[in-house]
Amino acid sequence: MSGPVKIALVGMGWWGQKMLAVLQAAPDDIHVVRAVEPNMASVEKLCVDRGVALSADYADALSDPEVEAVVLATPHSLHGEQIEAAVTAGKHIFCEKPLALTKAGAEKAVALCRDAGLVLGMGHERRWEPPVAELLARADSGELGRIHQIEANFSHDKFLALDRDNWRLKADQAPAGGMTATGIHLLDLSVRLLGTAESVLCICENLSSDLPQGDTVAAYVKFKGGGTSYVSASLANPFISRFTVFGHKGWIDIRDRAHVEAPDGWIVTEAMAGGPITTCEIGPAEPVKDNLVAFARAVRGSETYPITADHLVNNIALLEAVFKSALSGQIEKVV
Repeated sequence: MSGPVKIALVGMGWWGQKMLAVLQAAPDDIHVVRAVEPNMASVEKLCVDRGVALSADYADALSDPEVEAVVLATPHSLHGEQIEAAVTAGKHIFCEKPLALTKAGAEKAVALCRDAGLVLGMGHERRWEPPVAELLARADSGELGRIHQIEANFSHDKFLALDRDNWRLKADQAPAGGMTATGIHLLDLSVRLLGTAESVLCICENLSSDLPQGDTVAAYVKFKGGGTSYVSASLANPFISRFTVFGHKGWIDIRDRAHVEAPDGWIVTEAMAGGPITTCEIGPAEPVKDNLVAFARAVRGSETYPITADHLVNNIALLEAVFKSALSGQIEKVV
């Protein structure tokens, strides 16, 4: 097939609406033809204005012959069932993070899509931020040398204003503080750079809020091939996003100027062996859009989607161990 991939956006809350907005800039790659939202009244006018069919039932998207792929911006606990139903219907799948809450769930999702010949995309848009993409390429080329350590923090206080019955604040659906909201992006980048994790120590506390899953989390990860990553996140302090990689030939520190919801560019500081410390600013981009475009191009077969099955499974295996360690307060093996 050719032309833009026709998709259904499933879940039209905060993030579903963000994706609908940015995809207006990708008409040659993706066309949103349907939206699914149980609370239809909340987005009815938006969908009418955008010319997008709206229904409350996921089955409507799966039975629609015009829909080639579904984009799931839904609660984490629904992903497994929704992915299985989409595979049965022959639809490609783009899933917001996390793919699953257990390694077994991730393995099942990956296997279902692989065996059906369907593309599985993942909402790890941080990989498409221009300075992060450049960092990954430079690390792959050997320019940074042996990667020793990663230090990263991704925090915001947006959830403090949510109703306390919101699924994003439920300890059983979003455990370990901000790990499923923000920290998982940093785990993904750590796995991308250092490979399979071996063990993790996670501390999750509630220091300044009534958030039931905790508001402050930190995880210290050891990798099988050597190297460590320190990932931290808060749901109760003003926005910060920092990702720093240290190698024996050089280091790079990337700081976002604003949340990816409304990106405003990045500040990059770095030093290579024998050289000075330099700082530069990089202008805004839309990594959420760019990730979805990469997914659509993989569906059309013109590009290979860069988040591999191993990355997906290894990330969730680490996430599951983080959850265990947050409860036990002990170092947990990644299995």
